Formats: sequence, structure tokens, C-alpha cells
Amino acid sequence: MTLTLPSPDSPLKIGTRGSPLALAQAYETRQRLGAAFDLPDEAFEIVVIKTTGDNRAMIDADRPLKEIGNKGLFTKEIEEAMLRGDIDIAVHSTKDMPVEQPAGLVLDTFLPREDVRDAFISPSFSSIHDLPQCATVGTSSLRRRAQLLNRRPDLNVVEFRGNVQTRLKKLADGVADCTFLAMAGIRRLNMDDVPATAITPEDMLPAIAQGTIGIERRNGDSRAACMLEAIHHAETGQRLAAERALLAALDGSCETPIAGLADIRDGQLRLRGEVLRPDGSEAISEDITGAVVDGPEMGRTMAETLLQKAGSGFFDWKS
Repeated sequence: MTLTLPSPDSPLKIGTRGSPLALAQAYETRQRLGAAFDLPDEAFEIVVIKTTGDNRAMIDADRPLKEIGNKGLFTKEIEEAMLRGDIDIAVHSTKDMPVEQPAGLVLDTFLPREDVRDAFISPSFSSIHDLPQCATVGTSSLRRRAQLLNRRPDLNVVEFRGNVQTRLKKLADGVADCTFLAMAGIRRLNMDDVPATAITPEDMLPAIAQGTIGIERRNGDSRAACMLEAIHHAETGQRLAAERALLAALDGSCETPIAGLADIRDGQLRLRGEVLRPDGSEAISEDITGAVVDGPEMGRTMAETLLQKAGSGFFDWKS
């Protein structure tokens, strides 16, 4: 089959949310596709789509995300546009993606993974350990909230939603003493001026798929499949296969504090996973190593172990 490449007259349409980080990820995808096929930027069209999650996030800025809806709130309109044929591919932060795609869509392309670590952000303090008693921490992440309270139950955690720029403004306005961002986002936005201290996974295990860009396409779109295959990073895909299998088996959602990270070294895959009570009162972790090809099965096995250790009611939310 002859591949018909996009052109300025007939561009490949790339769907994305409109935040600065989402656009940076779409531009990176465009750059990689252009380099792979020697195409100009004009052969691609960036299509910004506002999602239900974006609209409701603006209206309900101070409500926890779990009260607004699940991860699908930030992908629904983009996926509907792709199913209609309004866009050809969609670029996402993989950690925000549900583990199941709608019928007719495939998420099987991942760009090389960025820094997986969380970043501690504060104008006055350099680490979690430096925070004074009862300091105020701003975060919308149930995972980060639970991990923080597990280590420092004295902390006062307040809702801190919005894109990177919104959260940094809240911090500058004194709403909290510190907040947390993903190092990957800071790097992709070239925000070298942000007072960020990277936190090792040993100190704060990141969200599953953190630092990765996932690209979704229509099932059966041979042109998109062929083009995306050229920029897919196999090792990142192998790591995410294990992490997302863990998430799926745990029935993970925005309402569940779950962390997980897969690494590949010397031909072996190491998978670390953690579940926490929402109030941080208890954390359960597992760490296993095996063959790379066994990553998905390792994820499912780890989930079974974690669920057995957790028991019923472990994830019950208490605000």
C-alpha cells in the first residue's frame, strides 16, 4: 500500500486540549512526525477542542475533581471529534487517560518518556521536610494528598486545581505554602524559573504513566497507524503496558490514590506499585521484577496482591 502523506493542502489534523502544556505536547508530536516524514509544519493542523472537563473545571474551580467526574471528562469531546472524522489523531497526557478507549479508537503510540518525578514547588521552602507544622499544601491530586498525609498528617491540604500557570498563580497569591507539579510538565514548558525540587520515586512514587504523551487514533486508519508507528517509542510502550495493566486491574480512577512506575534495565522490568487510603492513614506497596514481555501480567498480579492486602473499604473516601 502506498502511503499518502499529508500536505499543506490536505493536513493531518491533530486534536488537543487548549492548555499551554497540551499545546506543547501537540507541537512535539507535530515536530516528530514532520521529522520522520520530512514534512513542513503546514502539513499538520492543530485543532483545539474544549472538553466538558475544561468547562466544568472553570465553573467548579474549588471542588475536588472526584466530585465533578472521571478522567473521561477531559477526553470525551476530543474522542467524539475523532470518531466523526473532524480530527485524525489526538494527543493526550497518558496519565489522564482512562484505561479503556471508546469503541473504534486505539491508544497505542507513546513518545519517549520525560522525567517521571513529581516536583515540590515553594517560594519559601526547599522540601516537604522543611515545611513547618500545619503548613498549607495545595494539590488536587488524591495520590499526592494521600502520600503527603501519610508522611505528614499535620499538613493542611487544600484544593488546588487548574493548569500549571493557574496553580503557580495561586501559590504566588499565598493560597498555600507549596504545591506539586510533574517535572515533565515543567520541562516541556521550559519553565526554568520555577523553584522546583525534584522528588525521587523512592520518596514519592509518581502517578501511573506520568511523563508520557499518548497519541490516539481511529481503529482501521491505516495512514495514521503507519505514520504513528514511525514515532512510537517501544520501551515507553512496554513500561506503560505494565503500569496500565496494574491500573486497570485496580479499577483505578480519579477517586483512587494509586501510584506506579515501571523501569527497564538490563533486559528486566521492575514494577513498583502503591495504594493508599484517601486520608493517608495507610499505604501498601509492592515491588517486583521480571521479563519485559511479562509486564502486563506482572501488573495484574501486583494488583491482586495489593487488593488482597488492602481488603474491603480501603479506598472509601473520608473528606
